[in-house]
Amino acid sequence: MEDVEKTEETVSNGTSKIPGTVNWGTATVLGVLAGMLYGGSKEASASVSKDAEVMLKLGSTPDKREQYRLMRDAMEKRFIRVTRGSIVGGVRLGMFTAAFYTLQNFFAEKRGVHDVFNIAGAGSLTAATFGLIMPGSIRWRARNVLLGSVLGAALGFPLGWAHLKLLETANEGRLAAYPDSDQIGQAKGGVGAAIDRLEGKLNK
Repeated sequence: MEDVEKTEETVSNGTSKIPGTVNWGTATVLGVLAGMLYGGSKEASASVSKDAEVMLKLGSTPDKREQYRLMRDAMEKRFIRVTRGSIVGGVRLGMFTAAFYTLQNFFAEKRGVHDVFNIAGAGSLTAATFGLIMPGSIRWRARNVLLGSVLGAALGFPLGWAHLKLLETANEGRLAAYPDSDQIGQAKGGVGAAIDRLEGKLNK
């Protein structure tokens, strides 16, 4: 019985989530959506000049059928460009977000604490990895790796510090509003409670 209890305690301690860490799955979904929005908006704004060219052709074409064909072709091409931009943007930002938060949670689990160094390290390593897989010569990739690691760490420190400060402020406000742990549990939304129940079932 004692061995079983020790095993259960070890499993529960190994799967416990460090406060302040972010669920990488939720962050990846948000990253994909943000990337799709950015990529689609970028392609849509880039299509304005091409739409102007189509309008000029329409003005110089008296045939109604030809005008209809030009409009249809322009709309199809614009739809394809926006869709492709949304997919590419979503995949790129989603992969970056997944890698970043996975490394951040990995560092937090190994170090036993979640601080700004985890965020800066994850940002540096993720940016360096994406710089390595970018197309180009070996010298170009080495330059991207070096630049990405420096920029990732440089941006990770202030952003990580701001994130931790906001998290600390939010926790202080929640504790002030709900001093009892039972009240804090009741203050969780339906989505948070469902996630907690799912994690509990998976940990069993």
